[in-house]
Amino acid sequence: MSYPGVTGEVSAVFRSAEEVEQVAFATSGTVARFVAPASMTGGRYGLFEWNMRPRSGGAGAHFHRTFSESFYVLSGIVRLYNGEKWVPTRAGEFLYVPEGGIHGFRNDDDVPASMLILFTPGPPREEYFRELAAIAAEGRTLTEDEWTGLFARHDQYRAE
Repeated sequence: MSYPGVTGEVSAVFRSAEEVEQVAFATSGTVARFVAPASMTGGRYGLFEWNMRPRSGGAGAHFHRTFSESFYVLSGIVRLYNGEKWVPTRAGEFLYVPEGGIHGFRNDDDVPASMLILFTPGPPREEYFRELAAIAAEGRTLTEDEWTGLFARHDQYRAE
């Protein structure tokens, strides 16, 4: 690995909590915070904080072709789908899903839950979540073909 210059460089990027963009999903009450979107990391990764209300559901079984996804539970119980079964996952537990790996997540519990989601390399996933939040906020109903098109534009494919 090569490093810029002999003594390194000043290249760190700091964002205060107030600078982090977030979107709220009207139907579930979930709040996604785009802590380190791909635009900030040069596409190396994306790091999001995902905060779910009790019994707010989540994403069904799906996969991505071009990036991996990792989940680290901060609080509550998040049910993570590992491609075979839904696993109740608690604070401090982790799931790594390589490219093509079937996965999903949801909060079926009576308490709020929070997790970090890491995407590598960093696709612009914030665009996908902004679009989902807008659909919910506008009360729009998509046809199956429209859902399939939306998912495909964002490298997301149903596995159910």
